[in-house]
Amino acid sequence: MKYFLLLTVILITPINKALAQNDIQIAISSFSTEGLKNWKTQSFLGSTDYQITLLDKQYVLQASSHASASGLYKEQRIDLHKTPFLNWRWRIHHPLTGLNEQSKSGDDFSARIYIVISGGWAFWQTKAINYVWANSSKKGAIWPNAFVGKKAMMIALRSSMDKSSTWYSEKRNIRKDFKQLFGSDIQYIDGIALMTDTDNSQSHALAYYGDIYFSAK
Repeated sequence: MKYFLLLTVILITPINKALAQNDIQIAISSFSTEGLKNWKTQSFLGSTDYQITLLDKQYVLQASSHASASGLYKEQRIDLHKTPFLNWRWRIHHPLTGLNEQSKSGDDFSARIYIVISGGWAFWQTKAINYVWANSSKKGAIWPNAFVGKKAMMIALRSSMDKSSTWYSEKRNIRKDFKQLFGSDIQYIDGIALMTDTDNSQSHALAYYGDIYFSAK
């Protein structure tokens, strides 16, 4: 249920800034310079502690969850025909163990990022891709969310086999991923969210997120 509620709070807020004509970049988060400006909180069970911290000589977002589930989301409309690539950095302190994240009881992740197409009041039309740091699933695994099914598709971008306490830089073609998973060429997404949650496993997770932005290439 926490997944479904997070999807329904994201609506449409158009904010687009071209940094250069031939190399467009649209900032989603600038944790290093702006902190949590324009990010909102959605709580489901308790509160994951999100705060800006200095790590490796740079300010980043720290997320600490103790048997809790709350996420941060930002309403921002992005034209995937112009800037289809999502870029970010993340790291975790340790993976969660003994969980089947493809089940409702195991739907916890040390780190995850959602890309959302909002259905507005027609919430049943909301679709999302959720890039996760998987626990038991292999890297590259794809499955429907345990709570809302194929409306929200999960992709294991990292797994427990990846080294902990290490930064990883990611780049995903969101337009391509939506077309592969939902069968249609999506032009606009309406928001992005991130969450570190351990409410089902009643455990602890610590993760870090760097700046997030969309780019033309």
